[in-house]
Amino acid sequence: MSFDNKSHWEGIYAIKKPAEVSWYQTDPAISLELIASTGVGYADKIIDVGGGASVLADKLLNQGFQNLAVLDISAKALDYAKERLGSRATAVKWMVADVTEFKSSEKYNLWHDRAVFHFLTDKSDRKKYIQNMDKALNPSGHVIIATFSINGPLKCSGLDVERYSPEKMKVELGRTFEFIKSVDEGHMTPAGKEQKFTYFYFRKIG
Repeated sequence: MSFDNKSHWEGIYAIKKPAEVSWYQTDPAISLELIASTGVGYADKIIDVGGGASVLADKLLNQGFQNLAVLDISAKALDYAKERLGSRATAVKWMVADVTEFKSSEKYNLWHDRAVFHFLTDKSDRKKYIQNMDKALNPSGHVIIATFSINGPLKCSGLDVERYSPEKMKVELGRTFEFIKSVDEGHMTPAGKEQKFTYFYFRKIG
């Protein structure tokens, strides 16, 4: 019997509230700093992949960004975010999809992913992800991907993960994307344990 990715994540959010999952952040400071450094405008299209119940959309709306989309495999996770945002939820485009099967109908200026890519332990799934990301981005579009660092956890939410250094991520994304910088983070989980993350900022080449 093959693993059902969607059922797994719906199950996680059925038993845990957003603030109880290990990757939850009350302040996505590094993501916000990197997004600001890209120079994207308030009218530019931004997609948060695996954004689920993250507060990143809230923070970007507060800053004045107008074209936000959040994609997650878990409808329950998105429901948490919509409920939290209340009437402001209508300002965001919500999409339930597996990113490896995501076919974007729009072109985005910035692709943000914190803690999805490292769950793709199958090379073919990573290839699909990168192809879908490439197709969803405008020329010279920006990419911010955060994964467990090379010395980060081996597992998360009961699943194996891949860990990344800048060199390893450069190989994954290939020649279509230019590496700009990386930022390390010691993320403290709600349970008080540290998870080592690395954020990678790339730009799509032409």
